[in-house]
Amino acid sequence: MMVVGKYGLLALVAGGVVALDQASKFWVDTHMRLYETKALIPGFFDLHYIRNTGAAFGLLSRTDADLRVPFFIVVSVVASAIILFLFHRLRDADKVLPFALSLVLGGAIGNLIDRIRLGEVIDFFYIHYKGFHWPAFNVADTAITVGVFLLILRMVFLEKAPPGPRQS
Repeated sequence: MMVVGKYGLLALVAGGVVALDQASKFWVDTHMRLYETKALIPGFFDLHYIRNTGAAFGLLSRTDADLRVPFFIVVSVVASAIILFLFHRLRDADKVLPFALSLVLGGAIGNLIDRIRLGEVIDFFYIHYKGFHWPAFNVADTAITVGVFLLILRMVFLEKAPPGPRQS
């Protein structure tokens, strides 16, 4: 089994998320028409190609693009810098936090690439059941959600990392 340090984990996980996110968005953009839907699990899970100009769940999507796009780019860059700062301060013994932060960083970078390149984000996973409809999302959003869930789980429910000196 290969052992990687926390920075190797960061590169593998965040890089993997960015690669999978961008590859999946490229596939959707080249194989589907905007607003086209392909049922994967009929009545529950579809690929539905949309472009999201806002944040999560379309937040701020109606804001003027001249303000919205730079705002989201700056927020993404600042969030990424904060994640990297926190990541650097983690103890090497901690296993959950580096993985969780790597997922969040990879997701943030994946969506940042779309915002810089397109001014909006490609979304395509669509979950629905009868009257319930979850807003469309993508691989980057999934990584961010799983990463944040792990952060919350780690901070609230799991035992704290053993005390000791931080290793670089």
